[in-house]
Amino acid sequence: MSASRSETTDPRGPDEPEPDPESESGAGVGAGAGAGAERDEAGSDLLAALLDGMDAALCAFDANGVITHWNREAERILGWSAEEAVGRRGFEGWAARTADADEVQARLMAVMETPGRQVDEFALLRKDGGRVLIRTQSSGMRGADGKPAGVYSAFSEVHEQIDLERSIALSEALFDDASWGVVLVDVDLRPTVVNGYAARAFGSGRAAVLGRPLGELVVQGVEELEAALHHVLAEGAPKSPAELWVSVTAADGERRRCWRSGFLRLASPLAEEPVPLGVGWMFQDVTESKLAAQAADRLRFRSSQLYRAGRAAAECEDPMEAATVYLDFALAGFADHALIDLVAGERPDGSAAPVRLVRVAETPSGGGSGPSMAVETGGIPVRYTTGHPALQAIDRNGSVRASALGTSAGAASGAVPSPTWATSRQWPPDSVHALCTVLRSRGRSLGVVTFLRGASRAAFERPDAVYAEDVTIRVAAALDLSGVLSD
Repeated sequence: MSASRSETTDPRGPDEPEPDPESESGAGVGAGAGAGAERDEAGSDLLAALLDGMDAALCAFDANGVITHWNREAERILGWSAEEAVGRRGFEGWAARTADADEVQARLMAVMETPGRQVDEFALLRKDGGRVLIRTQSSGMRGADGKPAGVYSAFSEVHEQIDLERSIALSEALFDDASWGVVLVDVDLRPTVVNGYAARAFGSGRAAVLGRPLGELVVQGVEELEAALHHVLAEGAPKSPAELWVSVTAADGERRRCWRSGFLRLASPLAEEPVPLGVGWMFQDVTESKLAAQAADRLRFRSSQLYRAGRAAAECEDPMEAATVYLDFALAGFADHALIDLVAGERPDGSAAPVRLVRVAETPSGGGSGPSMAVETGGIPVRYTTGHPALQAIDRNGSVRASALGTSAGAASGAVPSPTWATSRQWPPDSVHALCTVLRSRGRSLGVVTFLRGASRAAFERPDAVYAEDVTIRVAAALDLSGVLSD
């Protein structure tokens, strides 16, 4: 193009009509005006779409109190369409009673002269004639020159606003000072919000718990807890609370706790289909009441067993049989095996001679089960070594507890007992926990009763020793009677 221009002799270029400045400027103005109109129309459509998509009702007034905007939520609440509302001056004669209209209008327009927002409550009229109490938040608008240009007001029904405020207040109360634990867990089962009660239950601070896997917060029982959370995410909330036994780390070591838990599946209210956001987990520590209830049930059962044992033993002609009857009733829910060892002969007062014990009755060992049976040993003493728990019980005139796992902490940690621990003490090989109680009658030590538990049971505790001593008193009376009758 530039080459052809350089070859022409006419400096003005090829013979082309010169542009008419007036027509050119006119065309530009027309094009600019058209584009501006299109932009104004597009902006108006966007504004209308935004207003209609709002969750809150909104109306706007110009400086003269004439309604300029009215969205779909306002139409839903009051029933008046935008065509019916826009262009009216105030609410008199249609959306408010005549007696109230002036006051409503004055209070709405007063905000135009004051900074900030103003909250008011008005009673307006629906299109169907019903009255509705609304709460408004109004703010003044300023024009380009900074002068008051109108008022816009967002409003909603008072009861809906109160419901929202209650929900917010409830959430804040739950996460501040609730008397039970509240934890929000995301879909990855990590805590996202934790209240003070729950943080104390975990033995940590509120901020330190957030985002951590539950396995770092719960030592034992985390599998059951995660299974419950997965079930809620997949199936929804269970119909009743669940009691979960867990172990958590505390300053004095691990603590076994029982948490009565309720679960709620959280879903987004903004999605067309329910999208799980996580689980709301609420729990309360009921360990003390649970243990108290278990202790009461255990005491009631043991008292019933002793009563039944006494009735059964009273029908036995042989006192030795009565002694074994007491043992059989005591074993139910208490121990796996029981042994009766009697002192062989009399030890002179002040004698340092070791006590010799002879096995006279025992329950089946080697995995078998059944009632206690008399043992024929020919009077040969049991090979108890020095320091054996049975011999200690004789020396102390009391109860002695022993365990292959050592302390209760060792049992809780899953320690494996020595395979020779029981056999070296002349007990059934599956025994892990032992309780030896002395047989006392008429001021004498007749022998020892040994109760044994396997690895599936917990170690004997002090309440178990008290119960065993109660049983042993009855056994000792029957054995003493047996000895008197045999003399």
